[in-house]
Amino acid sequence: MHENYYSRLNQYRSLWVLVFFDLPTETKKDRKIASSFRKKLLNDGFAMFQFSIYMRFCASRENAEVHTRRVKVNLPPKGKVGIMQITDRQFGMMELFHGKSIAEKEQPVQQLELF
Repeated sequence: MHENYYSRLNQYRSLWVLVFFDLPTETKKDRKIASSFRKKLLNDGFAMFQFSIYMRFCASRENAEVHTRRVKVNLPPKGKVGIMQITDRQFGMMELFHGKSIAEKEQPVQQLELF
């Protein structure tokens, strides 16, 4: 089949996992828990999109499920956390702005994963 067909298929097969959170930071203990949660996301290959939004590219649905489960295992005892999976195609349709200027999108980083 045509190369463009496989490229489009991959855009629907690969996913982005986004983690949104609003965690309490009133006490020193709360801040430590929030910081630990962010560090665990970074250690699992997530990158900060905005202060309380982290994202990770996954080559397959199965891989996305692995990372979603890891986030769930590390949920803090208090606060709100949302996890969403979207296709690479949907992610590519996002419009990003820095002020009123359109921002260039970063390309996903290819990662080698060992199981």
